[in-house]
Amino acid sequence: MTEMVMFSAKQYDRDGFDAANASFGHDITFLETRLELDTVELAAGAPAVCVFVNDDVSATVVDALATGGTQCIALRCAGFNNVDLDAAARHGIAVVRVPAYSPNAVAEHTLALILSLNRRIHRAYNRVRDGNFALDGLVGFDLAGKTAGVVGTGKIGTIVARLLWHLRCRVLAVDPVHDPHLVELGVEYVELDRLMRDSDIISLNCPLTAESHHLIDAEAIGRMKQGVMIVNTGRGALIDTGAVIDGLKRGRIGSMALDVYEEEGRLFFEDRSQQIIDDDVFARLLTFPNVLITAHQAFLTHEALDAIATTTLANVSAVLAGDECPNAISAS
Repeated sequence: MTEMVMFSAKQYDRDGFDAANASFGHDITFLETRLELDTVELAAGAPAVCVFVNDDVSATVVDALATGGTQCIALRCAGFNNVDLDAAARHGIAVVRVPAYSPNAVAEHTLALILSLNRRIHRAYNRVRDGNFALDGLVGFDLAGKTAGVVGTGKIGTIVARLLWHLRCRVLAVDPVHDPHLVELGVEYVELDRLMRDSDIISLNCPLTAESHHLIDAEAIGRMKQGVMIVNTGRGALIDTGAVIDGLKRGRIGSMALDVYEEEGRLFFEDRSQQIIDDDVFARLLTFPNVLITAHQAFLTHEALDAIATTTLANVSAVLAGDECPNAISAS
């Protein structure tokens, strides 16, 4: 039996991992607290720690984990930009992830955001509950015939591109690797500059890297169509939030949907309804009627949670048994 400490654990994590663990038999300690330098001692003595997107797995934290005997850092997500891989490699700590828990979950949420934002479903819902049945301000547009740009055609972006194609959009894509099935459908791979210039809708489905950090900045927004719709279900730092606020104020950006936010670590995954939000940038976003925000829930389906738990536990089992793990991440 292997001891594993899970940070940032919510009830849905407990339910999913308890069910999946019946086949693995690990000793899991669930902690609601985030992993950071002040809490890392809670993992002392555990061979494995399990972390999520907003846990701090920087070099100093990795150093402390190594001192406590950690041999495996298991990410229960696909992204790993919050982990210092070089520090883990120095200490011989394996880092594993869940690369494809349910691409359908995130892709379908992306489409839901596009449809809801375009047809003002969030505003219409609130109006009807208030007894307001007026339709002024709820005019959308037909997706058919519009140009949709998909940045990143990995497992998630490929499905997003297919869904938009089935809605009869003209689909442009940017990715170093061209998916032949998308090309066969009629998806056109182009340079990023052209995608920014020609798209009515831009969906960000790429990982966060040094190159993609603030991919959407003031310069990129300046190249976009007037009234463009931007949707981000990738990583918050793909977008320069200050720049998009300026774009919204000027009308260059017609609407925007976010499931991620650059500074979400201090906000998301907690009930803060009785608190004052002291993030002035996020508070400014909430003032726009043409901005729709969900709190990093695109992954949240039963199927995805089951896959995350099963893959994470299998990753930990393989690493600690000395077996090769196909989901291990190496420092570049």
